[in-house]
Amino acid sequence: MTGWKLARVILIWVALALVIGVPIAAAATSEQLAWRGPVYILAGFAGIVALALVLVQPLLIGGYLPGFSAYRGRRAHHWIGGALALAIVIHVAGLWVTSPPDMIDALTYTSPTPFSPFGVTAMWAIFAVALLALLRRRLGLRPRTWRFVHMPLAVVIVAGSVAHCLLIEGTMETISKAALCALVLAATVKAMIDLQVWRKRRTLRGSEPA
Repeated sequence: MTGWKLARVILIWVALALVIGVPIAAAATSEQLAWRGPVYILAGFAGIVALALVLVQPLLIGGYLPGFSAYRGRRAHHWIGGALALAIVIHVAGLWVTSPPDMIDALTYTSPTPFSPFGVTAMWAIFAVALLALLRRRLGLRPRTWRFVHMPLAVVIVAGSVAHCLLIEGTMETISKAALCALVLAATVKAMIDLQVWRKRRTLRGSEPA
């Protein structure tokens, strides 16, 4: 590996660490934490971690993170998906413990808060993808069928998560939160475009006469 390539690899990983670490660090210094209990704080940070994992997912599947081959990127994408579902469970469970009536309103789409329906919709989409991934072999889902189901759910997850985060006025600092959300959207859009272009090229090559 040349010096320039090594520097590029280091720069990419440092940038990713900053993009994820700065919002978490800023939230950790929020004055609002003084009025919150430990369970609520755990639930809140689980939500922040979940949003960070939503950013990592398109970076992995799109092959933008150095050190990951296509196969390793897909495997990591699967494991990160499981971690994302777990983070959401912790987020929801913690909020349920601290305020069951609010969570009932949120889960039944009757909450007066504008951010709740976006978060709940993204949550169900995450759980749907996780369940389908676990049952993919048993259901015999072909790659094309899996993509047909997974892509729209991924759009719902990203759009719902970003809207949910931006509408909440909580412990997250405004600028770092907005930057993280913008990067989540940008990474997702780029990955979907690149993967679609790559599949079209592969299809055209496969259809060319020998």
